[in-house]
Amino acid sequence: MTKLNELAPREGSTKGRMRVGRGPGSGKGKTSGRGVKGQKSRTGVAIAGFEGGQMPLHMRMPKRGFNNPFAKEFAEVNLWRLEQAVAAGKLDAKKAIDADALLAAGVIRRKKDGVKLLGKGELKAKLDITVYAATPSAVKAVEAAGGKVSQTRPAPAQAEA
Repeated sequence: MTKLNELAPREGSTKGRMRVGRGPGSGKGKTSGRGVKGQKSRTGVAIAGFEGGQMPLHMRMPKRGFNNPFAKEFAEVNLWRLEQAVAAGKLDAKKAIDADALLAAGVIRRKKDGVKLLGKGELKAKLDITVYAATPSAVKAVEAAGGKVSQTRPAPAQAEA
């Protein structure tokens, strides 16, 4: 049985690291395999994206789309998820449900900019739910089950003609 202090890799399976700049006899002396002079022979140089004067790839590709820095990000909840939480006893259908209740029940991970209710699935429980926004199909389904949806989204400003 081998001891921990006797462990070694198999013979010939590893090589020692190349020591550069140790004289001409080493085969990697003088310029240490970097050629001669210039920026790239120095240490710490990475010319990212430079393609030798050819137009770089990131400049050849077309620019597409727009990323709105002010866009709101919602925690999305489907009706089936609410029904599942009520059936499991994590949500109390008799109490008002809001983002904090959904978070406590583990239905959503974080509130983000608000909760958006989506209409996928069926809802049997009568719920009184307050969300930032809801799809028309979700509102219809909740009201069909005898519940009520309150939306806290501000009304869009009307353009004056």
